[in-house]
Amino acid sequence: MSPQYRVTLAKEERKDLEAISAKGRRAARTVLYARALLLLDAGEHGLKWVITQVAEVLGTTNRSLEHLKKRFVEEGLSAAIKRKERETPPREIQFGGEFEAHLLALACSDAPAGKKRWTVRLLAEKMVELKMVPSVSQMTVCLSSPVPLSEQPRGEVVGF
Repeated sequence: MSPQYRVTLAKEERKDLEAISAKGRRAARTVLYARALLLLDAGEHGLKWVITQVAEVLGTTNRSLEHLKKRFVEEGLSAAIKRKERETPPREIQFGGEFEAHLLALACSDAPAGKKRWTVRLLAEKMVELKMVPSVSQMTVCLSSPVPLSEQPRGEVVGF
């Protein structure tokens, strides 16, 4: 099977890739892709390695190198070696500072009748009961706890 995409680097591109792979601090993936493109260069200054050899030397797969070649040919050098920007924004924060403030106020208040102290489960149930949030998991309460459970004195840790 003949390669579908052929990497041919200009002198300037080779120089840039050599600088990326040799100098400075960069993401490991960027350096890896720069080295791969240098080895896959089929131009007059290239080493003309076979894709299976490059994959073996760099510790990657043939498929990922084929994708790299495709990105280089279709989108250019910068798109090939850098990570693609996110298309969708990160997940929206459901519980912000207001939630943590209510949780802190609740945790600092007196424990419910018949209980010695607030537990994560009691805090979660009370937040829902007071309609501060429609629903909340115990883990969310635990992670946004005013005093992290790891900092509580030994023997005082209250679990689920």
